[in-house]
Amino acid sequence: MSSFFDLLDAACTLNSSLLCIGLDPEPSLIPKAAIFDFNRQVVDYTKDLVCAYKPNLAFYEAEGIQGIRALEKTVNHIRKVAPKVIIIGDGKRGDIGNTAQKYAHSLFEVWGFDATTVNAYGGHDTIQPFTSYKNKGTFIWCRSSNPSAKDFQDRNVISEDEDNQTTLYEVVAKEAKGWNENKNIGLVLGATFPDTLNQVRTICPELPFLIPAVGAQGGNLEASVRNGVDMNGRRAIISSSRAILYPSRDKHSSKSTREMANAFRNAINDVLTTQGYSW
Repeated sequence: MSSFFDLLDAACTLNSSLLCIGLDPEPSLIPKAAIFDFNRQVVDYTKDLVCAYKPNLAFYEAEGIQGIRALEKTVNHIRKVAPKVIIIGDGKRGDIGNTAQKYAHSLFEVWGFDATTVNAYGGHDTIQPFTSYKNKGTFIWCRSSNPSAKDFQDRNVISEDEDNQTTLYEVVAKEAKGWNENKNIGLVLGATFPDTLNQVRTICPELPFLIPAVGAQGGNLEASVRNGVDMNGRRAIISSSRAILYPSRDKHSSKSTREMANAFRNAINDVLTTQGYSW
């Protein structure tokens, strides 16, 4: 059985891409009944440009049963037309005991996602039900892109095994590195703080980083790639949603979505080339 790291590396190599498209349907721009048709067009026009798709579960749950059905159809369609592309169910679940087990079962067995995002605030036993699925990826929320992330994540704490202060997000990164026995743990790190990417990459040279907030949220693509990739120029999943899905903000165009996705992929690969990496 291949590890999640192997599956991710293969998906990136397949399309020479570190690009992930977030499939986040905006109710103000897409009729509820058209969510699947919208997603289908996005996937059909970009499936050769990406390593991953990342449906944010909140956007589907907020639309009730129609949204859930649209998500089911979307996952099935990706499996049909792009079977080797990674699907990340972005839910940031986090709970204890049998609740965490149910979340893991739901995301990995019922929905069949290749990976998911989780919140590690409850500690290792809240993460273990996810990481026990050895060929599934678990991306731990480490340093988020929102301005108030500093309220907790940047707080200085005393590490148990060290006699100096460190930030809470660095503690999360160090713990995640230690939990990575099955080669299936990654970290979520916002593109709006590129220096943090470099900091955490020093702590976790092997772990894949899921890097959202490139595009509409103002994350710097070049700095995110440069600071986020590993020593081989891989293991950084650069995620964009609105900038690719709604490039004109007035109406969706499959052609313009493909053009934007291709521009993002080319820009990422240009940075890799300047750093001496190639596919």
